[in-house]
Amino acid sequence: MRNHLAALRALLVFTLLLGLAYPLALVAVGRIPGLSGPADGSLVTRDGRPVGSVLIGQSFVDGAGNPLPRYFQSRPSAAGEGYDPTATGAGNQGPESLKLLNEVCARSRAVGELEGVDGGRPYCTPGGVGAVLAVFPDHAVSLNEACPATPFVATYGGVPVECARPDGDYRAGIVTPVRGSAPERPAVPADAVTASGSGLDPHISPAYAHLQARRVARVRGISEQEVERLIERHTTARALGFLGEPGVNVLLLNLALDGR
Repeated sequence: MRNHLAALRALLVFTLLLGLAYPLALVAVGRIPGLSGPADGSLVTRDGRPVGSVLIGQSFVDGAGNPLPRYFQSRPSAAGEGYDPTATGAGNQGPESLKLLNEVCARSRAVGELEGVDGGRPYCTPGGVGAVLAVFPDHAVSLNEACPATPFVATYGGVPVECARPDGDYRAGIVTPVRGSAPERPAVPADAVTASGSGLDPHISPAYAHLQARRVARVRGISEQEVERLIERHTTARALGFLGEPGVNVLLLNLALDGR
C-alpha cells in the first residue's frame, strides 16, 4: 500500500508541475511584450483582419489557380495542397527523378511566359518537359513526349529519335538526359521552380523578386524604380552576416504595394 501511495503522490506532483504549472508558465512568457506576436504565429493584419503570417508562405493566385499579375509570386510548395502547416515537408524526389525534372521544366516555362523572359533551362525541352531519352542500339525514344508529338531532337548519337507510344515498354533503353543549348545560368532562378525543404518558406530570392518587378510595375501603372526600392526595403540580409542567403518576404512586399 505504501508503494501505491508513493506512486500516486508522484503522479499528482508531476501532473501539477508538468501538466499545469509548466504550460501556464510558457503561456505567461508568451504574453511578455515583444514575444506575444511570435507566440501567436507572427500574424499580419490589414484593416483589423489577419491576412497571413510572416513565417508561412502563401499563394497569390485567382480562383482558377492562375498567378495574379499585380502581385509578386511565392516559390512553389510541396506541403499538402500548398503551404499547409499540417503537411509541411519536401517532395522527397531525388536529382534523377523524371517527375521532378518535368515539374521544374513546366514551372520554368510558365514563369518565363509570365515574366516575358526565356524560360528554358538545361535538360528541359522547349515544350516544358524533361529532355530525357531512352536510347537503344538502333533508335531512341523521347520519354516525356507522347505521340504524335515531334521529339525535341531528330537524332541522337546517329540514331533517329521517336515519340513515346502510350503502350511502349522502354525499360531496356539507357535513360539519357540531354542538356540542350540552354544557358548555364537560366533567366528563371532556381527558387522559382523548386519548393523549399519545409514547403512553407515565405521568402523568395532577390533575383526572383527583381525578375518580377517589371511585370508588377506595368500592371500597377507605377515605375519599375519604385518597385525596385520596395524590394530593397523588404530584403533581409544573411543571419549574423554569414548564415543562409538574403531573402524577400513576399507577403510583406505585396502588402507594401497595396498600401501605397
